[in-house]
Amino acid sequence: MATQNRSNTPRRSHRRVHAAVDAVLDVASQKHANSLEEVVYAVGESRRRDIKVTVDDLAPGVWGQRREYDSYDEIILAKSLPSEARTLAHELGHIVFRHPGNTTDSATEAAEDDLIAYMLGLASSDSDTEPLSASELALQEWEAEAFAAQLLQRLSHLDRSNTWRPMLRYDEAFG
Repeated sequence: MATQNRSNTPRRSHRRVHAAVDAVLDVASQKHANSLEEVVYAVGESRRRDIKVTVDDLAPGVWGQRREYDSYDEIILAKSLPSEARTLAHELGHIVFRHPGNTTDSATEAAEDDLIAYMLGLASSDSDTEPLSASELALQEWEAEAFAAQLLQRLSHLDRSNTWRPMLRYDEAFG
């Protein structure tokens, strides 16, 4: 996941985030992706696991959600987002970092009381995996948010010109 410190708790790594953004932009350049949505699809194609992007009603206060199915991932964006790009980049960050998510099958998509309680951590799960600690969850959110900020910042610079290659080469040369 992330770098561990002496107390064995996960810690933030700007290098890890920077490397992930570099890798995504490299894939985007190879696939000639020109928009954030095209970058998302290029990442899915390079992973050989499609990423679908949809807009739907989500619970109040939830702006985006990543769902993992057997053969593909789905990013769901809430309607009327203040920043659709930011949320899309954030959820892509969770996918790129392979943050564990709950596997979804079509039967669990409807939000029932038990599912809501489970997602809020109020109910125990039957799975063999241990739930993540608060510090691990906070680290995952930080990584996804740092990834989104850096990706969008670099994409905004790339948007100013017609080709990404010179900017990518410049980034490689000067780090």
